[in-house]
Amino acid sequence: MGKQIQAVRGMNDLLPDNSSVWQYLEQQLRSAAHQYAYREVRFPIVEKTELFKRSIGEVTDIVAKEMYTFDDRNGESLTLRPEGTACCVRMGNEQGLLYNQVQRFWYAGPMFRYEKPQKGRYRQFHQFGVEAFGMATPDIDAEVILFSATILKRLGLFEHVRLEINSLGSNEARAAYRDSLVAFYQQHQDKLDEDSRNRLDKNPLRILDSKNPQMVELNQLAPQLLDHLDQESKQHFEQLKSLLEACGIAYTVNPRLVRGLDYYNRTVFEWITESLGAQGTVCAGGRYDGLVAQLGGKATPAVGFALGMERMIALLDEVGVPTLPEKHLYVVLNGDVAQQYGFQLAQNIRDAWNDVKVSLHCGGGSFKKQFKKADQSGAEYALVIGDDEAAQQIVNLKPLRENKEQQTLNQQALFDYLEQWVNS
Repeated sequence: MGKQIQAVRGMNDLLPDNSSVWQYLEQQLRSAAHQYAYREVRFPIVEKTELFKRSIGEVTDIVAKEMYTFDDRNGESLTLRPEGTACCVRMGNEQGLLYNQVQRFWYAGPMFRYEKPQKGRYRQFHQFGVEAFGMATPDIDAEVILFSATILKRLGLFEHVRLEINSLGSNEARAAYRDSLVAFYQQHQDKLDEDSRNRLDKNPLRILDSKNPQMVELNQLAPQLLDHLDQESKQHFEQLKSLLEACGIAYTVNPRLVRGLDYYNRTVFEWITESLGAQGTVCAGGRYDGLVAQLGGKATPAVGFALGMERMIALLDEVGVPTLPEKHLYVVLNGDVAQQYGFQLAQNIRDAWNDVKVSLHCGGGSFKKQFKKADQSGAEYALVIGDDEAAQQIVNLKPLRENKEQQTLNQQALFDYLEQWVNS
């Protein structure tokens, strides 16, 4: 026997016992997207490496350290997608969906980053993303934040998170702020940790995002980006705050919230929880008006967010997942004639009610063993059929969760009973 092969570290299997909470999350995400009139798009898992170098920025940790990059047989450098926004913009440019158009898209699927695996951070992880194009006004910024709030409310998580917002201003204001920030840190080089010294020349705004307690204390003294905003960005931010307040969405302005990707401008936001330890950001996004042109399209304003699905699952596990009621039948069979009749009956039930789960026993076994499996399945009723019942076109309906008498019914009476049960 050969050596057993295991999954790649940080890339996890989804087992049947865990699939229901994933299905619940996906159902709520799809429902919210439909309600906000966003349309689904799908794009490849593998993209040209240049896409992420040009969009995310070559000096970011993602591009410098975390991407899964390889050369294909033609020598072209390809990368497993580490995030979805750049892919969505590439798709929109290529397919002619963005210039002089208003678009609202959503997508979901796996992303890949080479990081040290820990709870809430994996090498293959899943994101639900939203991107809106063609609108430069703060109302669309407010909409995507309200969209994310709606998801959190539907999942019962809204009371377990807080919203932080900031404005990065225009590219020109951000560049001026960058110079001011570099000058400040150069005066305190002896207090910078190694990561911050490495970022000082390449990406100084990322120093503000440091979780090192020593750096957090120093960052409190650093110049604030909000003090360097251009007038138009100030008005944009004030209108955004006004719209959030009108909808009853509480927020905190965090002047050191910068996000980790180079393409953001103006609005940035994060939903944060204290329930998941270090991996507290469960949803984040912002505006990226320059990215479409940066990737070869014509200038198009854009805003969006991404939600970490594993982190949402972990948070649901912490606070408790709502139990979804399920209509479930288990068909117990004994005999060749019974098997044929049972298969037909089970299929008729599935055809009549799309939402009824019907487990049909296969593989043989005594009534005793079949009833044990029926009980373990969680089914509410067992449909018990032997050759005698099959010959008479009847079925024994046995309750498995309540202390009720078994009933013997013909198919019409069974369907009448199931109709009431399904609608109860």
